[in-house]
Amino acid sequence: MLVELAVRDLGVIADARVEPDRGATALTGETGAGKTMIVEALELLRGGRADAGRVRTGAERAEVEALFVVPDPDAPDGEREVVLRRVVPATGRSRAYVDGHLVPVAELEALAVDLIEIHGQHAQQGLLRPAAQRAALDRHAGVETAALDRAIARVRELRRRLAELGGDDRSRARELDLLRYQLDEIDAAALAPGEAERLDDEEDLLAGALEHRAAAEAALEILAADGGAGDALAGAATRLSGRGPFRATSERLASLGIELTDVVGELRDQLDRVEVDDERLAEVRSRRQRLVELCRKYGERIEDVLGFAEEARRRLEELEHREQEAATIDDDLADALAEVDRESQLVGAARRAAAPGLAAALAERLRSLAMPECVVEIRVEDSADLPGAGDRVTVLLAANPGAPPGPLQRVASGGELSRVMLALRLVSSGGPPTMVFDEVDAGIGGSAATAVAEALAGVARDHQVLVVTHLAQIAAAASTQFAVTKVTDGAGTTTTVRRLEEAERVVEVSRMLSGSPDSDTARRHAEELLAAQAGHVSTADRVPSANGTRR
Repeated sequence: MLVELAVRDLGVIADARVEPDRGATALTGETGAGKTMIVEALELLRGGRADAGRVRTGAERAEVEALFVVPDPDAPDGEREVVLRRVVPATGRSRAYVDGHLVPVAELEALAVDLIEIHGQHAQQGLLRPAAQRAALDRHAGVETAALDRAIARVRELRRRLAELGGDDRSRARELDLLRYQLDEIDAAALAPGEAERLDDEEDLLAGALEHRAAAEAALEILAADGGAGDALAGAATRLSGRGPFRATSERLASLGIELTDVVGELRDQLDRVEVDDERLAEVRSRRQRLVELCRKYGERIEDVLGFAEEARRRLEELEHREQEAATIDDDLADALAEVDRESQLVGAARRAAAPGLAAALAERLRSLAMPECVVEIRVEDSADLPGAGDRVTVLLAANPGAPPGPLQRVASGGELSRVMLALRLVSSGGPPTMVFDEVDAGIGGSAATAVAEALAGVARDHQVLVVTHLAQIAAAASTQFAVTKVTDGAGTTTTVRRLEEAERVVEVSRMLSGSPDSDTARRHAEELLAAQAGHVSTADRVPSANGTRR
């Protein structure tokens, strides 16, 4: 439940704190005093749109912070505290915090939706969500969906396992065919590490064979022909032979002659191996192109292609061995889908059978809440995902005679929607621990106001209720009351929020009754109203609950 709400520099509120009780808390004050700012503050904690224009004039930022207490079986006293905070700067993006840690606004919203529900013209209205309307029908009728939920979870798990095995039969067959094609293509190429480099060298040799031979023949002419380099070396060595000063040089020249003879022999052998072979050159170029194509598909180098083939071979073996396992899972999936279908039919039948009863109960409640001519229908339809389950539940309302029933988000005003929520909470259970009703008293008075007050008191037996109201009957029905007051001076306008003591409540309720808080008659009426409501609350344990029992 909400323990404390702190609001700073939001709209006309400079600094305000609200500490509601467990039951019903009323927020009252003159029109325009700033009561709606309290609701807007709570909307910000539920992830509502942050409007920089709502920051108080002259302030750098607006801040809203709330302390909630939630059940926690692991905590020493069975409860733990949760602190939500939203900061809206005058310029820039808003920020959200949970327990002092910065979080995305979506995370704040996801947490707050289980803590507080707001109903009113400008509120985030949880009742409008199709899932909420379906849950309301299920709670009212006691529709048991656990077996369906388990069957759906089983289907998801089996599909996940199939996906890990390679998907369904068709997907696995496609992957198997692709793997076999890829391996056949790579294996047929009979790749060898280093082959690309060897082919590069051979292509260079074959592509320049004529030029290579011409160069070798010219070199041989220079080195080995009569009068060539060989003869020149021999002649130089002979001239220096036997001459002491040149003995070392003569010996080096002799060695060079021997080395030159070896070089000439090697060059002749190399020349003999260089042949012009256009057919082989075409083969080498074709092979190199084939390697390029394979590398473009499977890796940058031949070694990468061979690595891809090894991995593909492992995956192929894995899929072939998993065929039997997949067949077993397919059989289990068929059984699980059949179970989903059976449970969907049972749940759908229960929902369709319960819909008229919920519609009648809602209409009966709404007629006592100043909607005497209303018509309520509950439409139950199937979705494509769950044929037969009736998981698309829509509450249809016609508030006025002659109007066709329509979805709540289209036909219900803020006050009417709040009363629908009230009626729904009275005929069923569930929902977050804290409920906020804004404008629930719109367009009503007299006995209808008393009926709404009693309805709020009924909801407050199971939930913490905060209600913004202009009606004395509703304010008097609350166990706690806060007055929202606007003060204007020469410097500006400020709204204050103050908890009222019993005597102060009499004054405030007097103002709400007659507009004259100093009137003795109004005060007597206020005292009587507060006393009557206090007596009504004290006998709440004898009021019928949603299921007809007395609590």
